[in-house]
Amino acid sequence: MNNLLKELQQAALQRETRRHFLHTCSTGLGAMAMGSVLGSCGFLDKSDKGSAAVAAGQAAGAPMTPRSSLFTPKAKQVIYIHMAGSPSQLELFDYKPELVKYNGKDCPQELLEGKKFAFIRGVPKMLGPQGKFAQYGQSGAWVSDYLPHFQNVADEVTFLKAMYTDQFNHAPAQLLMHTGSARLGRPSIGSWVTYGLGSENDDLPGFIVLASGGKQPDAGKSIWGSGFLPTVYQGVQCRTDGDPVLYVSNPDGMSRDIRKQTIDAITEINQQQYNDVKDPEILTRISQYEMAFRMQMSVPDAMDLKGEPQYLLDMYGVDPNKGSFARNCLLARRLVERGVRFVQLFDWGWDTHGTSSDGAIEIGLRDKCKESDQAVAALLNDLKQRGLLDETLVVWGGEFGRTPMQENRDGQTLPFMGRDHHLEAFTVWMAGGGVKKGFSFGETDDIGYYGVKDKVHIHDLQATILHLLGFDHEKLTYQFQGRPFRLTDVAGKVITPVLA
Repeated sequence: MNNLLKELQQAALQRETRRHFLHTCSTGLGAMAMGSVLGSCGFLDKSDKGSAAVAAGQAAGAPMTPRSSLFTPKAKQVIYIHMAGSPSQLELFDYKPELVKYNGKDCPQELLEGKKFAFIRGVPKMLGPQGKFAQYGQSGAWVSDYLPHFQNVADEVTFLKAMYTDQFNHAPAQLLMHTGSARLGRPSIGSWVTYGLGSENDDLPGFIVLASGGKQPDAGKSIWGSGFLPTVYQGVQCRTDGDPVLYVSNPDGMSRDIRKQTIDAITEINQQQYNDVKDPEILTRISQYEMAFRMQMSVPDAMDLKGEPQYLLDMYGVDPNKGSFARNCLLARRLVERGVRFVQLFDWGWDTHGTSSDGAIEIGLRDKCKESDQAVAALLNDLKQRGLLDETLVVWGGEFGRTPMQENRDGQTLPFMGRDHHLEAFTVWMAGGGVKKGFSFGETDDIGYYGVKDKVHIHDLQATILHLLGFDHEKLTYQFQGRPFRLTDVAGKVITPVLA
């Protein structure tokens, strides 16, 4: 109660500021000047249909109200699975028999001159693929023995075989993949999606994050942050052990009725403040207080697997009492089933440099595949059997690729097999939500070093995801610091050949 009184006192003091005087007591010129300044710092851009719809929702005090996209969408929601650290495409999907011939030989100088690598120095040895490849399904997709379960669902996906990026270190590459910029401060793709479409569930956040692998991604929580968008659109991380969301439970001695009365009082204060200054972030604050109250009931229910049949737990490989990547895959299905717009899965531990056994191509990568392969295949099958795959876009990949040469450091060969970070070529796949089934787009050269056909940049992937959700990526914008910003910055084109 003391905190509530302090907030009331602070609100009263704010009414004595120069901003309040200029807004309510002057001729209006001061407020006009102040508005132009605030407009460059984050007020909504109403210059296009999508932003105008969001502005209307903000003005009504309902920023997460479901909204229509600019055109008929193929997908209603997204499950984005990011393997943090970046799995080697040469061991999983990009079959290069020619690379076997060069195994153990010195890397040609033309592959080294003028190139930037995170760790390789001197002349490394070439490294052939360690997986055994075969073709699967009617599409004849090449998949290695690292992924025995995925082999059975290869006909459901579209492979992007010639992805490339601009960043060769983990944090900036992850930021570029998820926010469209290698620098901090931009909204994540999940934030852009919920900003544009709102949410279909009033009792759950529109953007939920589930992490596994024991550590956070290198770029930290910024890759699911809302940047300069209102904070109501940022991702909410749910834990798979203990309370799903920290501090959402009532404190000791406080009943749910008392909590509701407290929130109602805070909402009244915030509403008075919004009526005075019209700052949309105040509406975000109101919405988040109310959402937190509803989440006390909805989140534990969504995260509780006790109602799932045993055969389904076995299909995913889930121990319902332990947090894991497999558990997060099953939770992702439960969340999109409940109308959550964007579910982001991060799994740490895919960085295979060869400096240790758990970071080795021949050991650590196989272990990570064993932890995830069954669950990913089960997720696709589960969505399909429930009729959800057609309206749910599933995306899988890392932040960059791995080199076709074995990593060395200062000219010294490492104790295990490993590959360095690679900008020029890697594989991402998509399934459901309006993309073709059993399709492969793009090609790399004979050793998997360069993309040679149908190359796809990060911004192209982002533009395609927004397109499948019904948006023109050039028109979903937000006015900030004097210009309209968008997820794809000033680049990106939709990958039309992969659309169903």
